[in-house]
Amino acid sequence: MIKPKVQFTEEMKKDYTILIPTMLPMHFKMIAQILTRHGYKTELLENCGQSVKDYGLKYVHNDTCYPALLVIGQFLDAIQSGKYDSHKVALMLTQTGGGCRASNYIALLRKALEKAGYGYIPVISLNISGLEDNPGFKLTLPLVRGMIYAVLYGDLLMTLRNQCRPYEEKPGASDRLCDKWTKFLADELFDKKVSYGDVKKNYAAIVRDFAGLRLRQEKKIKVGIVGEIFVKFSPLGNNHLEDFLVSQGAEVSMPGLIDFCMYCIYNGIVDTKLYGIGKLKAAGSKVVYQIMRKMQNDLIGAIRENSRFSAPTPIEHTIKLVSGYIGMGTKMGEGWLLPAEMLELIDSGVKNIVCAQPFGCLPNHIVGKGMMKPIKERHPDVNIVAIDYDPGATKINQENRIKLMLSCAAENAGLMSQGEAEETGKCAVSEQEKKANAAKTPLTV
Repeated sequence: MIKPKVQFTEEMKKDYTILIPTMLPMHFKMIAQILTRHGYKTELLENCGQSVKDYGLKYVHNDTCYPALLVIGQFLDAIQSGKYDSHKVALMLTQTGGGCRASNYIALLRKALEKAGYGYIPVISLNISGLEDNPGFKLTLPLVRGMIYAVLYGDLLMTLRNQCRPYEEKPGASDRLCDKWTKFLADELFDKKVSYGDVKKNYAAIVRDFAGLRLRQEKKIKVGIVGEIFVKFSPLGNNHLEDFLVSQGAEVSMPGLIDFCMYCIYNGIVDTKLYGIGKLKAAGSKVVYQIMRKMQNDLIGAIRENSRFSAPTPIEHTIKLVSGYIGMGTKMGEGWLLPAEMLELIDSGVKNIVCAQPFGCLPNHIVGKGMMKPIKERHPDVNIVAIDYDPGATKINQENRIKLMLSCAAENAGLMSQGEAEETGKCAVSEQEKKANAAKTPLTV
């Protein structure tokens, strides 16, 4: 017998705490504040460690994708910690409506809660596709607008920090600046109704603040990170990949969360072009897409006008880059966006890429690992490595593979002698292989 879903009611809104799993700390802290401003008691979870994996393995089927295991494990670890009254908490997850993790986690979480004896805890679906609704939670236009501002702010801070952190004269200066601005922006988003004019002024002030940091003039290896959205961004999911790369002398580059949001919206437009369906939805998607595209361009303009930092790639250019590699109808999981982000990084001069691959994510393996060969055939100087993340994968093996990639990158960039490269390990892409690949006819998928 299927039990009815436990809904989050209006009465619960008064004294229930909504727990939110972590992924992008800066982005999500601001989103949590926006939810609080709209009358919801929220808390962003920061618990991590082996116990999160253990709870995930205990209450989620072992064949389920790794991000689901971690997110559900983090919820259960928090509930069983004794910090919260389990009868006064609700859990919130995003749900995009696609055929992947962002849609299926809700059912998996409810099943795990039932198994653990917490079937009475309500689960809130954060979605704009009408998959689920809860009487006590409404996704209003002001709330959505505030969340979009938080995503843009978070992307800006992440982009600037990544370009400053490896070069700072005072260690931790860029992180402290991020903490300062995250607190200020979260308070501003909570305290008053922020206009878009305020947002643009904040863009310029943030960029100028980072431009004032004292940075060393050094040449670093640039490494891009792409992959399934959770393991790409979450330190919990990728074993603190960003920190490790910086510790190895690399500069990290990552396309932002706003790209994924625009990808989801753009797919509504593509569906009508390919299949002739959802014409009304496509019309709405076009309006939202154009608004968000303008917002992204304003952010890019603020960086270019107020600093010498590299700005993100406009989404319209990213879409053009993927043409001839993969069809736009490929939209399960990260779909066409994942190879597009690889090409975006290459186009901006980042020739070394880590593709974070979670266990059990079939779409990600197809559009990630599956697209590496055609991309390398057209760009023989690119160094791409796929790193698998799952409960059984050891951190040391992951880091050793990344170190090998970095040694190859340093040799290719002339930052390491041939002898040093041989001591670290044989470079994955030899000069002979590059010439052979360059002579091949590019493969179109």
